[in-house]
Amino acid sequence: MGATTVDVRALVEGHQPATPREAAARAQFLAELARLDAPCDEGADPTHVTASALVVGPRGTVLHRHKRLHFWMQPGGHIDAGETPPEAARREATEELGLAVAHPGSGPRLVHLDVHEAALGHTHLDLCYLLLGADEDPHPPPDESPDARWFGWDEALAVADVALVEALPLARAAYEGLGPP
Repeated sequence: MGATTVDVRALVEGHQPATPREAAARAQFLAELARLDAPCDEGADPTHVTASALVVGPRGTVLHRHKRLHFWMQPGGHIDAGETPPEAARREATEELGLAVAHPGSGPRLVHLDVHEAALGHTHLDLCYLLLGADEDPHPPPDESPDARWFGWDEALAVADVALVEALPLARAAYEGLGPP
């Protein structure tokens, strides 16, 4: 069973924004959810919910250079029918990075909300989750961006897409708050 508008609304309402940009994203999320019947269905409306992941580990975070946009960002994408946002974030990270990833043992952890313009006149309401990555190099499959690698936290901040810069310190703090593996 996939995520309903009620499910997504509860998730967004329960998330405390850490920055003014994230607070604005939360407000826009809630306004859009008030009118969307199928918030995770990319075909139902040009504005829809997506899921992404900040993959973290002892080496920092894994980013990939988007194959069409050409900037470094976290893996993520559309939520498939019957999928929940945390499931989509995990699937997208695995597909795009070719790396084993998992939610923390305590369960999925939403670390950031973002709203951004996307291709084809779409607007993505993005739910970004913390995922733990295997301590190995990513191996993206041939149909994904070949440029994916671990970055130290400071290096990631220096190369990341502007929409990701606020999320990286939040992911780092969440990861460090998990304690030793």
